[in-house]
Amino acid sequence: MKNIKDSLLLFLKGLAMGAADVIPGVSGGTVAFITGIYEELLESIKSINVEAFRLLFSGKWKALWEHINGSFLLTLFAGISISFLSLARFMTYLIEEHPIQLWSFFFGLIIISALMILREIKKWDYITAINLIAGTVIAYYITILTPASTPENMFFLFLSGMIAICAMVLPGISGSFLLLMLGKYEYIFNAIKEYNFGVLTPFALGCIVGILSFSRVISWFLKRFHDYAVAFLAGIMLGALNKIWPWKQVISYRLNSSGEQVPLIEENLLPAAYSKILSKNPHLLEAILFFALGIMVVVAIDRLAHYYKEPREKYRQD
Repeated sequence: MKNIKDSLLLFLKGLAMGAADVIPGVSGGTVAFITGIYEELLESIKSINVEAFRLLFSGKWKALWEHINGSFLLTLFAGISISFLSLARFMTYLIEEHPIQLWSFFFGLIIISALMILREIKKWDYITAINLIAGTVIAYYITILTPASTPENMFFLFLSGMIAICAMVLPGISGSFLLLMLGKYEYIFNAIKEYNFGVLTPFALGCIVGILSFSRVISWFLKRFHDYAVAFLAGIMLGALNKIWPWKQVISYRLNSSGEQVPLIEENLLPAAYSKILSKNPHLLEAILFFALGIMVVVAIDRLAHYYKEPREKYRQD
């Protein structure tokens, strides 16, 4: 990082990523993508390799720090961690009390992000189009899966961590949502609140293994098949929109650990049907305003990113 302004901006991006990862349906990887740090994040994570461990065990701390882009990773993950731990309750409140406004905001944010990401494709052909469609279909299918009842042993917690952390390097798919599909969303969040390290340790180890391995796969595809990879990632973001449609009808419920009923399976409705079937206010005007706000936030971030384009380009050249 060059100066305090750059560090502060990166920290704020980390806060945004952490806030996104709390919500089942929004991806921290999406935030990384639209704020222009996605490729640098992949490269930095990928640099934690054999050479990094050689520098570590030989005591070459400064060389190690530079090798793994330590300032970038520390600042970003500090923002993610602080946001994740501090905003969990607030985001839960928004989901419960103002769901239409919140999901409308994220719907606008993600759809414009996917369209802007598609601008990165230099050449369109039928394979690029197939990748876009494949990403959309896969993400849509994941959003309609029914949450499972799964074991709580160390191996499955490790596996859950590996799967969930992929969301940090895969725009469009939410880590929280994947945990929900695995039946471990509430279980892990309760462990975080209670500082249950018996649960968190295997989960965290799975996260570490997952992010170190999966980031290499994505980085490899981005370097060798850039247009195809970008199309696939944009498709994933578009397919995931099904999960965050603002107007929903609950089809079935489940009991959480407190014995309270929480939604299990939901069906998307049009605003008029939402009002007619559920006799609830669809808050259509507010939804439109928050949808527009989501679009404006991404456009503003995109404009702001141009001021910081030179440092990123220099990093890629190095």
